[in-house]
Amino acid sequence: MSTFMKEGIFDSQKTNQYVDKKRRLWLLGPSVPAIGIAAMAGYQFGPKWTRKICAGFGPILLHGIIPALDKLIGDDQQNPPNSAVKGLEDDPYYAKIVKLYIPLQYAANIYGAYLASRKTTPLSDQLLLGSLLGVINGVAINTAHELSHKQSKVDHILSHLALAPTGYNHFRVEHPYGHHRRVATPEDPASSRMGESFWKFLPRTVIGSFKSAIEIESRRLERKNKKFWSLDNELLQGWLMSAGFHTSMIAMFGKRSIPFLATQSLYGITLFEIINYVEHYGLKRQKLENGQYERTLPEHSWNNNNIVTNLFLYQLQRHSDHHANPTRSFQALRHFDDAPQLPSGYGSMILPALFPKWWYSIMDQRVVDHYKGDLNKANMDAEAKARLFEKYDVKEAT
Repeated sequence: MSTFMKEGIFDSQKTNQYVDKKRRLWLLGPSVPAIGIAAMAGYQFGPKWTRKICAGFGPILLHGIIPALDKLIGDDQQNPPNSAVKGLEDDPYYAKIVKLYIPLQYAANIYGAYLASRKTTPLSDQLLLGSLLGVINGVAINTAHELSHKQSKVDHILSHLALAPTGYNHFRVEHPYGHHRRVATPEDPASSRMGESFWKFLPRTVIGSFKSAIEIESRRLERKNKKFWSLDNELLQGWLMSAGFHTSMIAMFGKRSIPFLATQSLYGITLFEIINYVEHYGLKRQKLENGQYERTLPEHSWNNNNIVTNLFLYQLQRHSDHHANPTRSFQALRHFDDAPQLPSGYGSMILPALFPKWWYSIMDQRVVDHYKGDLNKANMDAEAKARLFEKYDVKEAT
């Protein structure tokens, strides 16, 4: 790692005060629902020929504009040093930015449901508007992710509110207490395996994470001498929030809003799980002599330092530091040159992940290179193991 990346950027040579050059740029995070609202206004009031573009602007932004900006602008050249972490963590400005996303998210959802429910809105436009809100609510899962690692009960409630439109409330429980404990191991449903397609990973992670959340919450309640069907059950609280959201939308806008609501939820969940698929593909924590897995290190997550995507996603792409330091807030996350690197940002990796051959052509060799040819160290899909060992001329360890 270069000295520049180790030391970060300081306001002058005379002081050791770290300055976050991206301080105002972090507002790009909550700008996602604001951009969605602007696109929907364009759909409602703009020329007829622009309606499809405005209604489907979410995928255009995610799969086209952001990857193009990543390529144009490049990597983030600022890396906070250890000495700056506490000051960044203590600054309430950053927490306010994360929480600002939620009221804008709900405003966008209400506006979208209204537009989709109008009798003049064709089904194709309902689905396009659903995809627009799917991007907004998919990014909201990342907002919930940031809040889920905090200790405050208020932050946990806000996390559930961000998850309510997609109905993915079990994430608030499973992610910090399940995924972070088992990450980069075969036991983790949210860690993808080398040779495992996204379409095979998707049902495994959705079902496995749901079951894991129930087990985690059941054990917590049992320690408090309470049953699963208790008002203290955080999963039930989250699911009630989601049910309340969808019931309210249908009550306000009628049954014509159902295709829109279903599309935004399915698309938002799919986008989130694609990111899960990308983040740990093929990486594995090795077992120690005592049978326990080694502690989570930056090498157990794929990293990317494209600045534009990181600004929109609260530096989620600095995933190596996040898993090494899971309670660290987004503004203090660091880039590691020696962590395994994705070839491009998340926005550029989503479409390849949907096409297994394309994905394997991009990522499998990177896994091989990371483990210096020893695929016995990789988190491997059992059905793909023999094929991959033969392809890369690897002998299975005995």
